[in-house]
Amino acid sequence: MANKKYWQNFSEYNESEQFSKLSADEFREDLPTVTPGESDSENSGSSRRDFLKYLGFSTAAAALAASCETPLKKAIPFVNKPENFVPGIADFYATTYVSDGHSVPVVAKVRDGRPIKLEGNELSSFTRGGTSARVQASVLDLYDTSRQRFPTANGSVVSWEQLDKSVIAALSGAGNVVLLTSTVTSPSAKQVIAEFLAKYPGSKHVQYDSISYSGLLLANEASYGRRAIPAYQFDKANVVVSLGADFLGTWLDPITFQRDFAANRRVTTAKVEMSKFYQFESMLSMTGANADERFTHKPSEAGAVASALLDAVNTGSAANIANPKLKAGIEKAAKDLKAAGGNALVVSGSNNPNL
Repeated sequence: MANKKYWQNFSEYNESEQFSKLSADEFREDLPTVTPGESDSENSGSSRRDFLKYLGFSTAAAALAASCETPLKKAIPFVNKPENFVPGIADFYATTYVSDGHSVPVVAKVRDGRPIKLEGNELSSFTRGGTSARVQASVLDLYDTSRQRFPTANGSVVSWEQLDKSVIAALSGAGNVVLLTSTVTSPSAKQVIAEFLAKYPGSKHVQYDSISYSGLLLANEASYGRRAIPAYQFDKANVVVSLGADFLGTWLDPITFQRDFAANRRVTTAKVEMSKFYQFESMLSMTGANADERFTHKPSEAGAVASALLDAVNTGSAANIANPKLKAGIEKAAKDLKAAGGNALVVSGSNNPNL
């Protein structure tokens, strides 16, 4: 044991020249030591000049810090204090999150008149207290420094009075009027818009959303004669095939879809089987990460995959797919869809009405 040699790397074990040089340069400065009979100043590495320099710097820094006072902020009390208002104590209000035609009942946590958190309303029979990531992040929009703070006309800031005069003058003209809004779901707002359109004949109401589902609306109108979005029942589907639809993350109503999809995925002693889920997509999504079997393809191949799935359901073969793994996945999904019959569900996240 006395001859046992310990080493950390091969260079130290072989005692190479480079390792020896690095070891010698590891601590280049000698530590000052004081032996009996010697003064600290004789063995010190710092001179009297360095000592005075450090002392002057420390004194200047202390004086500068003392002269920089913390900015004084005054809290101005209410002239007429709102009833049941206590500074620093949060209040909770039942309200609704609305965006792109999607509505979610929520409870807003408000502190000192400012909303700071949104949670689902547990009394809602639709969401049962659930929210999505988009709902949770929406409160940040209120504190966005890039928000529009004042009305503008042709890129220039104007007052509300100037804006009202310009709009009234424009409406009094002979030209047609286009009213541009996001999707309107409120009956009160729809009534006001209808009265506006009736007052100005020839005007038109255009609804535009940053996240559009117009392809789904047009497809259902062409197929079933109704321009509407179906209520998908994932809890009753034994086989689910998704063509790029992130229904657990951002597509349509993920709050309801998550609950319904999970209901048919629980295994109990009384129910030993769960639904089968296939995901075909071009990039990873939350839904794809939870799929039983996930297959990827190029974005340009989305139409070919949908067509191949239809052919595989009818004929059992996806002949137009060259990728062998993707082809086998489509044929397997089609076989399970056909076996499930009326308990099968296929959803598409494409905004192309042909898909």
